[in-house]
Amino acid sequence: MGPRRQEPHGDTVTSVDFSTTFSNAWFPTPVFTASGCASSGKELAQFFPLKDIGAVVTKSIMNKARLGRATPRMAETPSGMLNSIGLQGPGIDTFIEKDIPWLVEQKARIIVSIAGETIEEYSTLARKLRSVSGISAIEVNISCPNVENRGLVFACDPETSRKVIDGVRRTIGGELPIIAKLSPDVTDIVSIARGVVDAGADGIALINTVLGMVINLSTMRPHLGGKTGGLSGPAIRPIAVRAIYQVHAAIPNIPILGMGGVASGRDAFEMILAGASAVSVGTASFGNPMAIPYIQDELKTLLEEKGFKQMKDAIGYAHRIDEVHE
Repeated sequence: MGPRRQEPHGDTVTSVDFSTTFSNAWFPTPVFTASGCASSGKELAQFFPLKDIGAVVTKSIMNKARLGRATPRMAETPSGMLNSIGLQGPGIDTFIEKDIPWLVEQKARIIVSIAGETIEEYSTLARKLRSVSGISAIEVNISCPNVENRGLVFACDPETSRKVIDGVRRTIGGELPIIAKLSPDVTDIVSIARGVVDAGADGIALINTVLGMVINLSTMRPHLGGKTGGLSGPAIRPIAVRAIYQVHAAIPNIPILGMGGVASGRDAFEMILAGASAVSVGTASFGNPMAIPYIQDELKTLLEEKGFKQMKDAIGYAHRIDEVHE
């Protein structure tokens, strides 16, 4: 059923059911943090209770502590920014000891993002997380553009993508949903998505940042210490909407976590109409740490204004409109 049409002076719309699911994981709202943009949530917790948002997607964690890439690490661009952090972090053991208990204490829903340099490292990370309580899902980041060796971007190769997800699935069993985070820097993102779903992914995260570069005109050299970086912000939102729409059209029963330039409820609604079951907010929080609560409120108002009784009814609605007009 689609949304009912509202007349200017019609009955008041009842509050929309804002919840969403990824496999067996339930979330009260469809607005999450984006991995890498809020660490494990401590910075944002100064501004609003983490339990009030859909989920905290943690910064991608690796097996061992990592210093990251050389500075400078960030550069502003028109309608966005480039970052080249390089997966800096404390390592999985410290993360499990300190960050997860703190998030559980905050009553946050937790999606742990993992990243590895080898297929085996992803499985090791999954093994360490398997017995940790309080986790709602695992995001398998096979698409980070900030590694030193571009050959490590597993999501750019269909076969290695499948192998990573298959290894994590075999290790984790059916206990936790797996969300595979994909790169937009590929020719056919649908085929990559099909491959990871066949290998055991329960959901797809679309999209990671787009590989880019800035030249410093004073030095006449690449501005970032790592030369290339990931472009985020409003500039990449149309790319994300396209990818979400294409993947949802091809695999409609697989939930998608949409991201890439979401800065308002309207942006989030656009991704949901394209096929996203939830959205992550990243770059917008740098400029306004209250961005996520604001986006949640605006999204809920939009759903109510359009007559949706459940958020889930809006997922992929643009496809159903297209079918009517074809």
